[in-house]
Amino acid sequence: MIEVKSVAETAEYRYARGWHCLGEAEAFRDGKLHTLNVFGSRLLGFVGKDNQIAVLDAYCPHMGADLSQGELVDGKVVCPFHHWAFDASGRCAEIPYCKRIPPKAKTRKWLTCEVNRLLFVWHNPEGLPPAEGVEIPYFPEIDSDEWDNDWHLDLMVIDTHPRELVDNLVDAQHFGPVHGAPTKYFRNTFQGHIGTQEFHGDSERLGGDLVAESAYYGPSTHFTRMRAEYDGLTVETILLNCHVPIGPRQFELRFGVLVKKIPGWTEEQNEKLALEYVENNRTSFYQDVDIWSTKRPVDNPVLAEGDGPIYQLREWYAQFYTNEADIPPQMAEHREFITVNKP
Repeated sequence: MIEVKSVAETAEYRYARGWHCLGEAEAFRDGKLHTLNVFGSRLLGFVGKDNQIAVLDAYCPHMGADLSQGELVDGKVVCPFHHWAFDASGRCAEIPYCKRIPPKAKTRKWLTCEVNRLLFVWHNPEGLPPAEGVEIPYFPEIDSDEWDNDWHLDLMVIDTHPRELVDNLVDAQHFGPVHGAPTKYFRNTFQGHIGTQEFHGDSERLGGDLVAESAYYGPSTHFTRMRAEYDGLTVETILLNCHVPIGPRQFELRFGVLVKKIPGWTEEQNEKLALEYVENNRTSFYQDVDIWSTKRPVDNPVLAEGDGPIYQLREWYAQFYTNEADIPPQMAEHREFITVNKP
């Protein structure tokens, strides 16, 4: 059994273990250095000579200058202080006034991956790589001609602990009051690093007979497949909801939407539908953001029947703040909770 610590206790010592999204990968392929204020520190992202995106610790091991404020020259990061140049591996490749490069002249390179046209960075306080099977799934729709392949991505900063966001995975009863979409059926499962939600309901904004099947893959990356009857059409979407911590009580939140094209429609018609439906999704999502912005964390909430498996979720979530050797074996077992049964 993992001890479910308070938000303050967990956040004080470490950030969650897992893959964290840094945005659309293509945005890093602009020939510039990108400053990344995440995990209570500063990193930088750039593309090296091999056209692969590299993420490094931003502070120069020489005298501590911020490498992200330097220049990108021939695939190498040139420090603004003494012009030491670092390649994509994090190793110092050149010192303009010295032929011998000290063996310790290197900065940390972070493990990254590109999936669904998004860039992810791996964070683990223990320094271990991802365990087998801990990965971000590929969605073939991102490369399909049947879908609008633009994520329509929004970025915002939320001033609270990310657990407030993750709690929504099991909160069956907020859909009616907050989103005008009372829950008809609600189911959660937990197994290993994956927590899922299945929601059925009718949405005033997103359409009737709405079915949303979603999952967190680790502590911070949430994808949802959704379909609904909207203005006489069956509209299918994939939602992205992901975050990366800036500090103990602040995180960057990215929200994106992919929309399936309507067969037989022109590009202009599909683009208009996509933009309209994306805007409706944004409005719905921002209703949650408004709540997070003003509420306070409650470590031991008083629950009522029908609230959903809040404590089970938090136990699942706590594993990402726990040393891997200390995660109990039962976390690998399949657990299912049905909060609202189908009528």
